[in-house]
Amino acid sequence: MKTKGESFKLKTFAIAAMTFAIARAAFAADPTAFDLINLGDPYVGVQSKDKIVQIRSEKSAGSLTPDIWYVVYYDPDATLKAVEVKFGAGQKMDVSHPLRLLEPITGEDKILDSSKLKTDSDQAQQIATSQPLLKNLTLTATQLWLQHSDTGPEWKVELWAAKLHGSGDADIGSVNISAADGSIVKTDLHPGSAD
Repeated sequence: MKTKGESFKLKTFAIAAMTFAIARAAFAADPTAFDLINLGDPYVGVQSKDKIVQIRSEKSAGSLTPDIWYVVYYDPDATLKAVEVKFGAGQKMDVSHPLRLLEPITGEDKILDSSKLKTDSDQAQQIATSQPLLKNLTLTATQLWLQHSDTGPEWKVELWAAKLHGSGDADIGSVNISAADGSIVKTDLHPGSAD
């Protein structure tokens, strides 16, 4: 028969094991763009923390969700006012001060309004890939940008689909989505490109 102390230890161990399993499962999922902001904060100065200018991915490979992301923070101390953290599968790969010469002219060097960052990359991707025009296509890849627009932060989701005849994939256009409320701002889809 187990003593009270042994029973307590066993219960404590079981709770700790379940907590670890849940945490491990959460980290097994691909981090979203907004998750990467928090992951990147320790690699930039305190003056740049949470001051996002742009987030972008590379074209995904092997799945619809991109693995390579760039989070650009405002850095008042840098010559071109930006510091960029590159992530691969949620892990920091590089920290640099990118060459952003045109951004001060186009206004792309300004900090995104964080109060309007409510639609994350996974939600934007889901909205874009569920467009009715795409229902008969096999989507193969996406690429995302969180950028400035006249109405506030906006996701641009570029889409690729498997070619219907032959091999490879085709660029079938993009969908722009408001980061504030997830509404579609603009669609520029041409599914016929997959023919």
